[in-house]
Amino acid sequence: MSSTRFPANFIESLNYAPGFDAERFGFAHQNSPSPTTIRINPYKPHAIYKGVQVPWCAEGFYLEQRPSFTFDPLFHAGCYYVQEASSMFIAHMMQYIRGEMDDAIKVLDLCAAPGGKSTLLSSAINNDDLLVANEIIKTRVPILTDNLTKWGPSNIVATNNDPKDFARLKNFFDVVLVDAPCSGSGMFRKDPDAMNEWSEANVNLCHQRQERILADVYPAIASEGYLIYSTCSYSVAENEAVLDWLCTEFDLETVRIPVNKEWGIVETQSDVNKAYGYRFYPDKVQGEGLFAACLRKAGTTQGTSNYKNKNTQKPDYKSIDLLKPYIKDADNYYYFKVGDDWLAIDRMHKDAMGIVSNNLYVKKSGVRLGSIAGRDLIPDHELALSLLINRDAVLNTELTREQAIAYLRRDNILDLDTTQKGWSLMTFENQPLGWAKLLPNRINNYYPKEMRIMSQAN
Repeated sequence: MSSTRFPANFIESLNYAPGFDAERFGFAHQNSPSPTTIRINPYKPHAIYKGVQVPWCAEGFYLEQRPSFTFDPLFHAGCYYVQEASSMFIAHMMQYIRGEMDDAIKVLDLCAAPGGKSTLLSSAINNDDLLVANEIIKTRVPILTDNLTKWGPSNIVATNNDPKDFARLKNFFDVVLVDAPCSGSGMFRKDPDAMNEWSEANVNLCHQRQERILADVYPAIASEGYLIYSTCSYSVAENEAVLDWLCTEFDLETVRIPVNKEWGIVETQSDVNKAYGYRFYPDKVQGEGLFAACLRKAGTTQGTSNYKNKNTQKPDYKSIDLLKPYIKDADNYYYFKVGDDWLAIDRMHKDAMGIVSNNLYVKKSGVRLGSIAGRDLIPDHELALSLLINRDAVLNTELTREQAIAYLRRDNILDLDTTQKGWSLMTFENQPLGWAKLLPNRINNYYPKEMRIMSQAN
C-alpha cells in the first residue's frame, strides 16, 4: 500500500511524532504483511504449533502462516488466544509492575472486550490477585465473558459499567488498565478500512473522550497504585499529550518501564512533564501500531479498609457438599447462588467480589458451576473449561479432531465408541471442550448454542 493512499493530512500530522519515519512507515504498509501471532495460555499447557517468540512476551509467538483458528479445537478449549504482537507489551508492563508490589492486588481492565488484554493480565498476575474485566458497551460483553471462560481462572469478575460508575470504588484498584478508544491509525496495515474513519477531527474527538474516561476512573486507583494507558493510535494528541494532561491535572507521576533496545520500541517523553511512553511502529517492530505508558498515583489518599461487603449469603451446606466433589481443593472456594445456579470464587476474593457486586453491574463472578437437581449437579459450560474442575469426579470422553469439530458445531458425533453413561466432559487431546450427556442410544450435546461453529468450510 502506497503512502499516498493514507487519509488526507495523516502523514503530515505525524511529522513531529517521536520516532516517525514517513518513508519507512509507508514502505512497511506497502510491503510487509501484518504478522499472525498467538499467545499461549500458561494455565493450559499444550504442544501447540509455535514459531518465533515475541520479544517482549514469553508466551507470544509469531506463526509462519495463518491457520484456520475456527476449526482448531484447541482454540475453543482456550489453549491460546489470537492477539496482535504489539499489544502483548502490556504483559511486559504488568509483570514489571507486579514485581514492584508485595501484597495481593486488585486489577481493573476498564475497556476489556473482546478480552485479549484481560486474558493477558490474567496470565501476568498471581492466583491471589483479583481481575475485574469491564466492558462499557453491553453488546460486547458476551464475547468478553466467553473468552474469560475459555481462559479458565476463577479469580476474575466481569462487569458492564460506564467509567464514571467506578468512582463509587474510591482507591480500590492497585492497577488500572485503560486501553482507550482511539482513532485507530495503528491498525491501518491490519485493517485498511480503518483509514476511512480517520480524520484530524476524529483524533480531537478521541482525545476528549480519552480524557473523560481517565478522569472518571481516576478516583478508583488506589494510593500508590498504577495506571497503564494505551492506544492503537500514532497521534501525539492521543498519546503524549494525554500523559501531560494526566500529570498536570492529577496526582500522577511517570514510571519508566525497562525495554531492550533491540526490540525496536521507541521510548518517548511528553513535552511538558517528561512522562515516558512507548511507541510501536510497523517499520521498527514486527507488529502493529501501539502506544503504551505507565503512571503511578501518589501515596496520599486513604486506602479501602472502610469497605464492607453487606450481601453475604447464609451458607447452604447441604448443597455445597454436593458441589465439592467436582472441585479441586474445594475448601479454598466460596460458594454462592445467583438465581438457580451455583458459582464459586476463590475464598480470598469473597469480600472484594461482594464490594464490586454492591457497586457495579456484574456479568460474571468466578466460575458458574451449574444447578442442583435432587442430588445431582447439572454442570455449566464454565465449569467444563475452568481450572478448578476435578476431572476425576466426572466422565471424560476423548474425541478425534473430526468428532471435536462435530461437537463444536452441535452436529451428530459419529462413531463415538463409549459404553459410559451420564454427564461427560468432552475432550480433545485431553483438553476440555464442554459437556455432553451420554444416553443408551444417543448423545445430548450441551455445547452452548451461541458459541457453536457456524461456518461449514474447513
